[in-house]
Amino acid sequence: MPEGTPLLDTLVDMTAASVERVNFSPEVLILVRLAALAAVDAPAASYLLNLGAAAQTDLTLEDAQSVLIAVAPIIGGPKALSAAGKIAEALGLAIALEEGA
Repeated sequence: MPEGTPLLDTLVDMTAASVERVNFSPEVLILVRLAALAAVDAPAASYLLNLGAAAQTDLTLEDAQSVLIAVAPIIGGPKALSAAGKIAEALGLAIALEEGA
């Protein structure tokens, strides 16, 4: 088994390359990524990977909710509700990780 975290390292590299190539504010970038995660019914871990960047912006939970409301007619109610639950789960994981640190 390879040492280190090759999958996580690859995802970090991909994210960094994406961030370097877009001309969005950090807030807009996070909202776009949130909408994409909701559209593909991403797991909570995917939301967790984006929480650090989101925490460094002025975005609020209300902003995240607004994105889900905006995309719900396109992605469907079940995916929007699933995303809301996974965001809550990711926030809980983040808090638990922070408390364990």
